[in-house]
This record gives sequence, C-alpha cells and structure tokens, in this order.
Amino acid sequence: GIASVVAGHPLDTVKTRLQAGQGYGNTLKCVLTVYRNESVAGFFKGMSFPLASIGIYSSVVFGVYSNTLRVLSQLRRGDPAAAPSLTDMTLASLVAGALSVGIGTPVELVKIRLQMQTQPYTKESVKLKSTVPGSPVYRGPIHCFRTILQKEGIAGVYRGNVAMLLRDVPGYYAYFVPYAMFCDWITPDGSISPNPSSIWVAGGVAGAVSWAVCTPMDVVKSRLQADGVYLNQYKGTLDCMLQSYQNEGVKVFFRGLMVNTVRGFPSSAAMFLGYELSLKAMKRCQTETNP
Repeated sequence: GIASVVAGHPLDTVKTRLQAGQGYGNTLKCVLTVYRNESVAGFFKGMSFPLASIGIYSSVVFGVYSNTLRVLSQLRRGDPAAAPSLTDMTLASLVAGALSVGIGTPVELVKIRLQMQTQPYTKESVKLKSTVPGSPVYRGPIHCFRTILQKEGIAGVYRGNVAMLLRDVPGYYAYFVPYAMFCDWITPDGSISPNPSSIWVAGGVAGAVSWAVCTPMDVVKSRLQADGVYLNQYKGTLDCMLQSYQNEGVKVFFRGLMVNTVRGFPSSAAMFLGYELSLKAMKRCQTETNP
C-alpha cells in the first residue's frame, strides 16, 4: 500500500485538480501550474494521511478479497486452496469494493481537501465562506479530519461515500479479475507462481483498466469531497452529477481519464508487487521458523 501511494500520489494530485478544480485546462497545463505556484511539494499535498492509513486500507481490501475467495472455494469445491473461478473472483472483488468504502471514504476526503485547499474559486454566483479562497484552511491531516468532524459531523467525514461505492464496486472488479487473468496469461507454463516481472506488468495493466472504468464516478466523488473547502455547491451524488452535466456536458465525467490511466499503471504495479513479495517473504519466514 505504501509503495502504491509513493508511486502514484503526484499524478493523483494532478487528477484531483483537473476533476474538481478550475482554470487548469489540460494535463500539461495543470502540471506546470501546480509546479509554478507550489513547487514540487505541491504534488505531494495530502500524502501523509493516506501514507499512514494505507496499510489498514490495503489489508482490508486484499484480506477481504482473498478470504472471500477461500470461503467460496470451500463452499463450492470443498477445498479453500482450490483455484478460484471467474464467478468466485467477481463476487470476492465486489465484496472487497463494498467494504473498502468504510475505511476509504474518510482517507480520500482528507487527502482531497488537502490537495484542493490552495485551489482558487472564481464563481461569483457561489457564496464563499469567510476563508479567503486560495489560502490554506487546514494545517495538516489531523487538523483537517478534526475540523470536518467538528463542523460537519460523521456525515461530513463520509461525504461522497455513495459516489465512492459506485466507483469502487465495479472498480475493484476491473482490478482483481484482469490482474488474475493477465498473471495467468503471462506466467510461463510449468511455473508454480508468477515471477516479479509478470506481477508488475499484470498489476500495472489491471490498474490502468480499473481506473479507466471508474473515472466517471471518480470525478463525481472528487467534486463532492472537494466541495466544502471554501463553498458548498452540491447537495449529494445525484445533484453533483446533474450540475456537472448541465454546466460542462458529458465530457466532464472523463476529466482526468488519461492521468488516471497513466497513474494506475505504476501505482497498481507497485501495489501488487509489494503484496505478492510480502506474502512470499512472510511464508518463507514461517517455513523457516516452523519447518
């Protein structure tokens, strides 16, 4: 999980600014604007909180997925170690995506609020809060979380959870299933398990596919969670979708598609490689400790 955050956060910041910000234009212009105004540190805004919490989040996602596969294999074939079917992988990925929202929503919210708090808002029709747009609102992730909890309550902490659910349930299906298929496809015949290069490629392709699939709902989630730094524009998921469509057309739901897809490769490649190598290392330690 940590490897994934480090590899993907700079482009994640660009993606968030493109989806929920104003005046950035295309991807290259966004990168240059962030660098010119905030230097290299601007690309790492909001990284500390996901970095600190990603271990728990990844444990839930991968743990729920793998354990659901074992349960399904036990129920359907009487052997928890049996090779899972496509149906098993589909059900397990949907369960993992649904349960991940409970932990993932607050993490995403804090990350996006910190990424967006230097974003200038220029809409005159929107009533701004007393804080001057473009000036920092939060001193850090803990202050951000505490401020949201005090001002907006638990509902505020889970702002955007419906959009995240609609993003992650199909998103994790397009994440785990392609990974398993590509791993099987590129692993040489006779090998018991895929080698690191196969894991890296399969994980990267799965990440690119997954982020391409869930970009439309990722746009809605980003806008909902960014809403509230200086203004409150959206009443909920449906209202955000309708306002975005009315103001910018259907193309708005594909904002950041290229960045998402490009970022998805190294981020997910690092995630799956770290996961598989960690498992192998722990199994090797167990074998040496308990021969």
